[in-house]
Amino acid sequence: MANNNNQRKAPKFNFYWIYGLFAVFLLYTLWTNQDGAVASEVSWTRFENIVKSGGVKSIKVYSNKNYAEALLTDSLASVVLKGQNAGAKSPSLGAPQAAANKISARIPSSDKFEDKVEQWKEQGVFNGDVEYDEASDYSWILMNIGLIVLMVFLWFFMYRRMAGAGGGGGIFSVGKSKARLFDKDNATKVTFQDVAGLAEAKVEIAEIVDFLKNPKHYTELGGKIPKGALLVGPPGTGKTLLAKAVAGEADVPFFSMSGSDFVEMFVGVGASRVRDLFRQAKEKAPCIVFIDEIDAVGRARGNKASLGGNDERESTLNQLLTEMDGFGTNSGVIILAATNRADILDKALLRAGRFDRQIYVELPELSDRKEIFQVHLRDVKTDGSVDLDLLSRQTPGFSGADIANVCNEAALIAARRKKQAVQRQDFMDAIDRIVGGLEKRSKVITDEERRSIAIHEAGHATVSWHLRYGDPLIKVTIVPRGKALGAAWYMPEERQIEPKQALLDKICSLMAGRVAEDVFLGFIDTGALNDLERATKIAYAMVTYYGMSDKMPNISYYDTSGEAYGFTKPYSEDRAQTIDQEVQAIIDSQYERARQMLLQYQQGHHELSDLLQQREVIFTEDVERIFGPRQWKSRTEEIIADDSAAATGSGDGDNVTVTPPPFEQNNN
Repeated sequence: MANNNNQRKAPKFNFYWIYGLFAVFLLYTLWTNQDGAVASEVSWTRFENIVKSGGVKSIKVYSNKNYAEALLTDSLASVVLKGQNAGAKSPSLGAPQAAANKISARIPSSDKFEDKVEQWKEQGVFNGDVEYDEASDYSWILMNIGLIVLMVFLWFFMYRRMAGAGGGGGIFSVGKSKARLFDKDNATKVTFQDVAGLAEAKVEIAEIVDFLKNPKHYTELGGKIPKGALLVGPPGTGKTLLAKAVAGEADVPFFSMSGSDFVEMFVGVGASRVRDLFRQAKEKAPCIVFIDEIDAVGRARGNKASLGGNDERESTLNQLLTEMDGFGTNSGVIILAATNRADILDKALLRAGRFDRQIYVELPELSDRKEIFQVHLRDVKTDGSVDLDLLSRQTPGFSGADIANVCNEAALIAARRKKQAVQRQDFMDAIDRIVGGLEKRSKVITDEERRSIAIHEAGHATVSWHLRYGDPLIKVTIVPRGKALGAAWYMPEERQIEPKQALLDKICSLMAGRVAEDVFLGFIDTGALNDLERATKIAYAMVTYYGMSDKMPNISYYDTSGEAYGFTKPYSEDRAQTIDQEVQAIIDSQYERARQMLLQYQQGHHELSDLLQQREVIFTEDVERIFGPRQWKSRTEEIIADDSAAATGSGDGDNVTVTPPPFEQNNN
């Protein structure tokens, strides 16, 4: 059997070939018409006198029109036609130009003209050639027709491009839906096996797929298919991936489009596309329609008029609401949508009957992160040093997209180091790179700045080590990384609720860097900017959100509806002063608390800061050697203790260990 790959494929037709043919035609017309310009017409008497003057090279006779052209010599043409051309009118647009060395005249007849030529030859005034032909003076008309046709084709081409930008297929299809159709014949498919974690979300979404496959099992008991499901969650958690899995698992047509595809500069296009989308969906029912980033068209409608203009987005939303659950029926059409801004969606869109279910796709837990690592490490060549349990514990707060980025970055780092497999240290460096940024050892830092950064970071490490709810320390570094001049990495506990003392301990550890500068340097600098920002936000949250204030207990001004309070505050000016006073009191109390702790453990702090200036990076066992074991052990500290010895190496800054968020950074 012959190999089809070796056979030459016939070239595909390209519409630009037509433009090329017309261009060649025009060039040919212009080239052939260069010598075919129209001669200047004179009377028969003048024509005869010019011939008798002996300045005619040749004569061309058009017998069908009793018309003759004479080709003059250059010397005679400059004399004969000088006056005539000077007084001639400019030709109209598209008309042929007059020749510079030709004259023409009407002749009595071809026979009589032939006798006249014989007479001229006998007299010796003309010895040139005489050519007989039929008149063909319409070449300039053909050229203009070619130009017109070319302009029409160019206009048609631009028309198609503009129409394609508005929906494709012409101006009347600008309101057509841009949804992509996926069915069982698609080659590439994503299944639920490719979606790691998200166990609860997969259960709910799989029920919809099962309903489409086995509808009788549910309808026999009186159940009705859900009309819509809304996937809600932070960015990168796998909402679109779940939708792709639905498209791969369901044996029904799957329409996919983005919310921004409905938005267009033309009025009414969005609503038209919504109607066309549901028309196609009804024709292929049962089917699934997936709208990604639905907040582009589903934002809450305002109470005020849109400044006298037509709000295209609201009209699109109104049409979407009508199609999802209006006067008509949509049996067999299920709507899936995804957004990370569910708080700004219109309430009419979220009601039962439109989106019957809201499926929350949250950041992965510890077990989910391990499954996600297993999925993304399928195609990564690793060795036995990679510990998935440790990696999953060192990445709290990471989304599925972040974990995929970690695996890819680790593979790139291993490739740069010319390794045969990706090792554990490559993953550690990848986490460092993603969270903290790239190391900047070339940044010039003075000795005074270096000492200030070391004292600052040692203050964080000292205080957090002795706090009940202090996060387990991973490492401290004074090597500039990203925008930070220094950083301390912790492995925070993954708690569902935070006690008040945990928030106070967090503020205390954040203020420890500024306190260390004040106590041991005698001055403060701008390096504590990030610490102060985070501490202030926590303090305001304690007072205004969590009701943890002594003067304002059990009061919360948090708005879960997402509508906020506009330009007005839900409290008076006196209450605003009280809030500020309470926040200041919390900050001051924790500042003083950190001060007392640093004075108590002053000797250990100095050892840490000196060690930081020498080695630039210190780890958990270094702090434990100075201060002894922590009094309060968390459930993750045992893992840190088991793995820190293998991660430290020489401790020279190149052996960077884990970098899970959050981390403290010393900004300049």
